Amino acid sequence: MTQTFTRMDESTAEEWMHIGVESAKAQQEQGETVLLLLRMLSNIVSGFAVDQLTHCLQTATLAERAGADKEVVVASLCHDIGKVVSVPNHGAIAAEILKPYVREDVYFMIKNHQDFQGRHYYHHFGGDPNARDQFAGESWFDLAAQFADDWDQIAFDPDYDTLPLEHFEPLVREVFAQPHSF
Repeated sequence: MTQTFTRMDESTAEEWMHIGVESAKAQQEQGETVLLLLRMLSNIVSGFAVDQLTHCLQTATLAERAGADKEVVVASLCHDIGKVVSVPNHGAIAAEILKPYVREDVYFMIKNHQDFQGRHYYHHFGGDPNARDQFAGESWFDLAAQFADDWDQIAFDPDYDTLPLEHFEPLVREVFAQPHSF
């Protein structure tokens, strides 16, 4: 049943109940939407040795092989998903996509990953390689440093034994199936 109101201030509680049910059904498809966005990263190379999907797959593979939990692995996979829309604020976009599905430290790890990763390259264009220091003392600092230093910044190797997207699909569907808030 499609609702007939054309203005929210003319809607009824019954209509919103129906919309709520339909929205809950649609929630089960969020993982598919994320997987579609991830596949779109295969078209973005931007001068790197691998496309952005491969980079994200390598980052997630490294995280998984290091024993990271499922939220960190999925966030590692999705950390550059915002580049489909905008490179300058891709971390914030990815973090907001992930926010309802991951705990707070994982959200901040992704939101600020660029400044953590900057330790390894900001100096090449006059940026502050110590930009991450502004977050010193935050409860998520060590996780973000591990993500940037051990997984993200080394994930550009065309010869790395990268796990395919199909390996991560069940985990993406699981994490994106049920939102929770922090």
